[in-house]
Amino acid sequence: MQLRINLHSTSFEPLVALARWQEDQQHGGIANSAAEAVFVGRVRGVAADGCELEVLELEHYPGMTEQQLERLALDCCQRHGVNSCLVQHRIGRVLAGEAIVLVAIGADRRGPAQRCCQELLEALKHDAPFWKREWRADGSSEWLTGNTPL
Repeated sequence: MQLRINLHSTSFEPLVALARWQEDQQHGGIANSAAEAVFVGRVRGVAADGCELEVLELEHYPGMTEQQLERLALDCCQRHGVNSCLVQHRIGRVLAGEAIVLVAIGADRRGPAQRCCQELLEALKHDAPFWKREWRADGSSEWLTGNTPL
């Protein structure tokens, strides 16, 4: 199984990262997957309290965060029997509208690819060690204590 996880401190283009991953799979000796499930998440322009959001800040603990993301991805991928996994996640200050996460799963069938992608997204949302702070248009900020609903 091929696994690629990267944290980005600056903006990234999800479709470019996806294209590179797909190319690497084709030329890296890994059997092409018959199915891919892909999710791109972007920062909403509205804070949890309904005010205009300018920036979402994500803090992490270097080293520990990468290990936990790898553990979450491996567990999920093994459970669903998929061929490959790509996780690209932002850290630092992310502007409203910018990509914050890309998850792509390659598998032999659509069912395992889709189920793994959704399960991994939920694991990232609830179990990844990121601390999130919303910065509103008026300059105020607030640390988030919960997650958004599915």
